[in-house]
Amino acid sequence: MYYCIKHTLEKTQSLNISKKSPKFAAILTSAEWLAHKEQFDMGIEMDIDLSSIHSTKAEVNYDSLTGTFSVPDREHLSAPNTNFAFALDEKGIVFIDDSGLVEKLIGNIIATKRWTMPSLERFLYDFLEQLVAQDQALLERFDKELDDLESEILHGMDTDPSGRVARIRSDLRDMRVHYEQLLDLSQELEENENNFFQKENTRYFHLFAQRISRLHDISTSLREYSSQIRELYQSQLDKKQNRIMTLLTVISSIFMPLTLIAGWYGMNFKYMPELEYKAAYPITIAVSIAVVVISLVFFKRKKWL
Repeated sequence: MYYCIKHTLEKTQSLNISKKSPKFAAILTSAEWLAHKEQFDMGIEMDIDLSSIHSTKAEVNYDSLTGTFSVPDREHLSAPNTNFAFALDEKGIVFIDDSGLVEKLIGNIIATKRWTMPSLERFLYDFLEQLVAQDQALLERFDKELDDLESEILHGMDTDPSGRVARIRSDLRDMRVHYEQLLDLSQELEENENNFFQKENTRYFHLFAQRISRLHDISTSLREYSSQIRELYQSQLDKKQNRIMTLLTVISSIFMPLTLIAGWYGMNFKYMPELEYKAAYPITIAVSIAVVVISLVFFKRKKWL
């Protein structure tokens, strides 16, 4: 599938590849690339194996720039990444993609973009922007979920949130790695080592790098926030345990003098005068009640209850 980069992307059945022709964007499957790569005259000898792609990167060659994309699925970040490759020079860019993702992204560009000053650099900028178009909303959802977890913990949630927090941390780690790789790629494009791009247009890559840097900072901040959520839950758990221990200590402190009284008068020595008093039993009851009341008042004033 071939496109000419004019005021919008115009689909064409064939390409006239020359430096004077309009810049182009092409989408080929890996099989089509093997069959037609010579017509693009990019001097690329290596075969591109999409199954071996593990990262997003760009590599400068003598007369071309090649690279790969490994894009996380924003709906299911734990799912395998979508991988595709690219090769470009001053005449245009070729995407090698078996997944259909590139075609979808270019369809979005056609539907939403019109350029007063069309260029390969502006197309690449818009293409890269499409990769992260929904990421601000994605990170905001993570932020909202972490806020909800924090609120639930402060209100005494009973279920352990460790599983949810671990999932969020894992997703944020994947996104942070993706942003780091995109940042490296955008800086490689901005470097313009082979002078494929017009110098005044490399600002587009700088703008993209700034946006990725902000998204990277947000994802890093949210990952640190998730660590604080785990620490908050642990501290709330410690507080609960401390309250339980305090209550048990108070109960033990109340019953210690009662146990002493019970043990003292349970010895039944022959010459214990209290055993002969008619009022001994009610006096013992009264003393026991007094001990409980005095203990409760004392603990209340000390704010141990």
